[in-house]
Order: sequence, then structure tokens, then C-alpha cells
Amino acid sequence: MAAVAALRLLRAQVPGWLRRGPCAPLPAGFCTRGSASAAGRQEPEPRPTVARQRDGIRNIILSNPKKRNALSLAMLTSLQNDILHEADSKDLRVIIISAEGPVFSSGHDLKELTEEQGRDHHAEIFQTCSEVMMLIRNHPVPVIAMVNGLATAAGCQLVASCDIAIASDKSSFATPGVNIGLFCSTPAVALGRAVPRKVALEMLFTGEPISAQEALLHGLLSKVVPEEQLEEETMRIARKIASLSRPVVSLGKATFYKQLPQDLRTAYYLASQTMVDNLGLQDGQEGIKAFIEKRKPVWSP
Repeated sequence: MAAVAALRLLRAQVPGWLRRGPCAPLPAGFCTRGSASAAGRQEPEPRPTVARQRDGIRNIILSNPKKRNALSLAMLTSLQNDILHEADSKDLRVIIISAEGPVFSSGHDLKELTEEQGRDHHAEIFQTCSEVMMLIRNHPVPVIAMVNGLATAAGCQLVASCDIAIASDKSSFATPGVNIGLFCSTPAVALGRAVPRKVALEMLFTGEPISAQEALLHGLLSKVVPEEQLEEETMRIARKIASLSRPVVSLGKATFYKQLPQDLRTAYYLASQTMVDNLGLQDGQEGIKAFIEKRKPVWSP
């Protein structure tokens, strides 16, 4: 699959300590922040994300609440690795990205953006961030953002980049870079593709936050629920996706994004070709046969 090949190419650029793979290859594989060190050795730095997978659902948690889950270079590379890990595995059906603490993500770590760090380091940060956002778009399975709190700047960009976004009613979203002299140009790429232009530009020009309900109204979110129902509703959607045919969902996701920027005629041409390809899949025929025979379909493993 072309998408998987692209993911593998990007994976090769990830540092070696991350490529070792955060998850054990188990059906209920759990990812930890780091293993205990031997006596006399310094405890390793904990990974800034935690990932675990069960029943086809991979949960990736931004796990640095003391730093407001800032998208530091370490956080971005860790998140990148968790997204890339066994992306072509048939056992993976959907990914959920959430966060510990009251802030989903405050965006980039500004301490990494001072002039002392240098232009090359700055370029590496924004390039890595862009790669992570594109990985979400190009990933063969749907990626869901589960937001319970504030998402600003690149944190808002992360939400806008996900295929589905579910938030609690206490959440809010902003692109406040203009207030500190750093316009949110990269967050604007994802934001401008998720909400109407004038809404995006007001957020970008003023830096003022919008509520979860406003974000829902403008298309940044898929759904807003009470905080106590957030995990339940997100998992309900994830389980539904995980119960469906991975090849069919993957084909549909790729085509959806491929046809979006096309003119109407080209979009219909691409989608029509995909419908034919879909019928050629084993699961495409299985679903039709199951419907005709009035039984539940048995999807390919």
C-alpha cells in the first residue's frame, strides 16, 4: 500500500532509540514510559507519550502534564513513533490521541525556539511537527483526538489534523502565537482546512480562544459531550470503527482525502474508480453477500 510505504520511509528518519518500538507485539500490548534501570545506573528519561493497544484500538497519551504537554521535539518524535509503530498491522484498526492533565497541548515548547537554539534546530522542530501532522492524514487507519481541556497553537493544529475530534464541554481552542510575536503559520495549515476561512483568520489574528461549542459549530470538532462522558463516547466510536473491515476503511479514508482538492469531475472519477476497486476486495463482496443473505458479515482478519 502506498500509504504504508510512505510511513515506512518517514519511520527511517526517526532516531534509533525510538525505532526500537514502544509496544510489545501482543494483542493487549502495553507501552510504558521506560523500564527500570539496573542498580547503579541512572534512571532513563521517561518517554513523553504512553501508548497501549487492545482489541484493535491504540491509545496514545501525551504524558507530560507538568509542561502542559508541550509539543517539544522529544514529544513530537515520540508521538511520531507511536503513530508509525506497526502501521500496516492487521491488528490495528483505529488510533486515539489524548492527554494527561487539564491541558491537551499548549503547542511548541518555546524554550526550544529561542535564538540560542539556532535556525537549524528551529527548522527541525517545524519539519518534524509537519511530518507528524501529515502522518495522521496518510495513516491507513482513522485517528481520533480525544480532548479534555485547552488545545493551543500546535496543540490546536494536532486536533485539526485528526480525522475525528471528540471534546468535553470544558475544552477550548486557540492559536495565540500572534500575542507573543510568533504567528501560528503552521497551525494555520490544519486549522484553515478544518474551519471556514474567516473563523480561522479571526483566531489567528486575535489569538482569542473559542469554546468547544463554537469549535463544533465551525467544524473543528466532530462532537462535544459532558466531561464524564468523553471517554465512553470516544471509545464507542473507536469500537465501531474497529469492528469494521480495515481494508475498506483504509481505502475509503485515502480516497476521501485524495478527492477533496480536486474539481468535481475529477473527484467523481477518482471516487468511481475506488468504488470499483472496493468491490474487488474480499470484504467488499463479503459485505454484499451478508446483506443479501441477511447475516452479519465476517470480515477478513
